[in-house]
Amino acid sequence: MSLSYRQPGVVLTDRRFTVPLDHTDPAGETIELYAREVVASDKAGQGLPWLLFLQGGPGFGANRFVGKPAWLGRALKEFRVLLLDQRGTGASTPANRQTLPWRGGPPEQADYLRHFRADSIVRDCELIRREVTGGAPWTVLGQSFGGFCAVSYLSLAPEGLAAAVLTGGLPSLDAHADDVYRAAYPRMERKNAAHYARYPQDVERVRRIADHLLQYEVTLPNGYRLTAPAFQTLGILLGGGEGTHRLHHLLEDAFVRTPHGPELSDAFQEEMQNHLSFAAHPLYALVHEAIYGQDARPTAWSAERVRAEFPQFDAAKTLTGDGPVLLTGETIHPWMFDTDPALRPLRETAELLAARTDWTPLYDPARLAVNEVPVAAAIYHDDLYVDTAHSLHTARAIRGLRTWVTDEFEHDGVRAGGPRVLDRLLALLRDEV
Repeated sequence: MSLSYRQPGVVLTDRRFTVPLDHTDPAGETIELYAREVVASDKAGQGLPWLLFLQGGPGFGANRFVGKPAWLGRALKEFRVLLLDQRGTGASTPANRQTLPWRGGPPEQADYLRHFRADSIVRDCELIRREVTGGAPWTVLGQSFGGFCAVSYLSLAPEGLAAAVLTGGLPSLDAHADDVYRAAYPRMERKNAAHYARYPQDVERVRRIADHLLQYEVTLPNGYRLTAPAFQTLGILLGGGEGTHRLHHLLEDAFVRTPHGPELSDAFQEEMQNHLSFAAHPLYALVHEAIYGQDARPTAWSAERVRAEFPQFDAAKTLTGDGPVLLTGETIHPWMFDTDPALRPLRETAELLAARTDWTPLYDPARLAVNEVPVAAAIYHDDLYVDTAHSLHTARAIRGLRTWVTDEFEHDGVRAGGPRVLDRLLALLRDEV
């Protein structure tokens, strides 16, 4: 039974759905999905068209908004919105170290998790749509990985879509994970250069922290083993609009004087565990590289292997000279399953996923080439998380897709620029700009 309640300016309804774990076996095992319906209070009784929001990730549940901030307020002017927790995230049969042992050992867990990619998410959406809209097509808003899912939607079930809006989420249609990361590390280097140009004092701060971590063992309060490579992954902050500033503030008070000499402060350690722990989103670490698997080649810890081609990211080597230590981000490494207590029980499962050779295609270039669904996409110039060149190539491969390429926002533009970003993309859909 659905439960409705109110927040300022909105009416919310909790919705739950039952879908097959494996859509090729619709009579087999099922899982439960959760979504939150949102409608403006003054439009609650109106027959509005539906907008489905697919969150970025993979591995993150939908936003838990209060009221109608960011893009949501703009969407609610004309849509009834469904905020879906994609399978394995949020309240949708979460997949983590606590729940996965129900499946059995690592082989059974890895086999289970192969069903948690974009193709399964799209088929979930199609079952949900028929129940929610009575069969009418809806508009999808895909942020980041949600945009990847939207391109899969256009490939697998375009009849379910009235329109698609993508923000920072146009994937390469055929790149292997190795291609993705070979493009990513140079972007990371550029983001580092921009940060150090803005905050030159951070060069010495980062070097000092990295040197400390190479000399001493540091275990954070939650049991996370803070190593130099783990510290370097803070570079993920540089992909957000305020990320460079947040990183600077985090670094400025890293050390505190103690009777035993300088130590990393409790406040800094608390911040670090909040940024580094995968406890709230372990699926991100488990299937992140699998979202690029589309053929018989294993992903095989691609980000770790490709990083070896970029020795400038080796902190120990950098510290033998006087250059800046480069930070990384948007990469998953096998050592994370040793350093993070939320991931340690899943190390063997992750290894099996990295070795899989039976990935199936997530996109259909032939179908996309004759696409008839109106599509608009925001592409952020030099996006840290999604390669701009890959996105533009894909944009040209999807018939009728209209792009807005901008350097006004970073990857989180739909949050930071919310109403303006969504307004611009909806206008593109309607040929108003």
